[in-house]
Amino acid sequence: MLSFENDYAEGAHEAILHRLIETNSEQLSGYGTDHYCADAKKKIQEACECKDTDIYFLVGGTQTNATVIDGLLAPYEGVIAASTGHVNVHEAGAIEATGHKVITLPQHDGKIRAEELETLLRTFWEDTSREHMVFPGMVYISHPTELGTLYTAAELENLSAICEAHQIPLYLDGARLGYGLATPGTDVTLPLIARCCDAFYIGGTKVGALCGEAVVFPHHHTPKHFLTTIKQHGALLAKGRLLGIQFDTLFTNDLYNKISRHAIEMADRLKKGFQERNLTFYLDSPTNQQFLVMEDTILERLKKQVVFSVWEKYDESHTIVRFATSWATKEEDIERLMSILDEIIYEV
Repeated sequence: MLSFENDYAEGAHEAILHRLIETNSEQLSGYGTDHYCADAKKKIQEACECKDTDIYFLVGGTQTNATVIDGLLAPYEGVIAASTGHVNVHEAGAIEATGHKVITLPQHDGKIRAEELETLLRTFWEDTSREHMVFPGMVYISHPTELGTLYTAAELENLSAICEAHQIPLYLDGARLGYGLATPGTDVTLPLIARCCDAFYIGGTKVGALCGEAVVFPHHHTPKHFLTTIKQHGALLAKGRLLGIQFDTLFTNDLYNKISRHAIEMADRLKKGFQERNLTFYLDSPTNQQFLVMEDTILERLKKQVVFSVWEKYDESHTIVRFATSWATKEEDIERLMSILDEIIYEV
């Protein structure tokens, strides 16, 4: 089966596999205290143009979100997110399981707006009954968003200013950060994120690694005893070397950016192929996730030959579906998909 289901279907980039084999027999200390983790941290600090950062390597995205959010919040606080935010929709209540409520704002192509955030925070603090309510303790965003869209530098700076004014942290989920940074025309950079956010993570699982995410706390805004919090959430890998080696490889010779650009180039080819066949887009995504509003008759036939994500119903005869490219997508895969679509559309 041809697959465009997600961006983590393949194992890992060959350079990472080579380094893991090459270093396999070395005896190293555990829990991220080895020299490969140290080297990876230095390279990430350089890429962020921020040396006074604390960096931790965690095993996966959901574990990372649950750990960081729980670590930053007091027991009586919740996290603000878009209604479509990953922590609200696709993490099986992992945040709520830590005892924290996800407080939602309306989504606009997957993003939250600064003025609506300001209104929510101001309304809460003006409420005389607020002591009986969940306190808004931090803001969660993702870049790219759950719908593949991107924040602009101005939007990110505005959100950061509001969070700073209300003395709450801004946290950015970067599961697909490489793809966002590699998108042509974006004005958001890794150094900008490090300036605007109190915490963020650089995704590895969906950008060429076997697994792993790098959590960054600029200017040492790290919760107390964060390593202990990581372990409590089951996100601390005893063989931390496995994560350090992967991120050291990704941030050597610009590999992270190179493979991210490849995914975006493949998504652009995919997008043009859909446009040439007059297929309807759900929204305009500039990144590696492309959403279509597909006729159910076409969808059912396509499912027999291609794996993709079924998102949600659009109306009685149409469904929103997602096609994702990755660091490993090949041009011939896209050509084959288009050939299959041509056959199905002709038959319909």
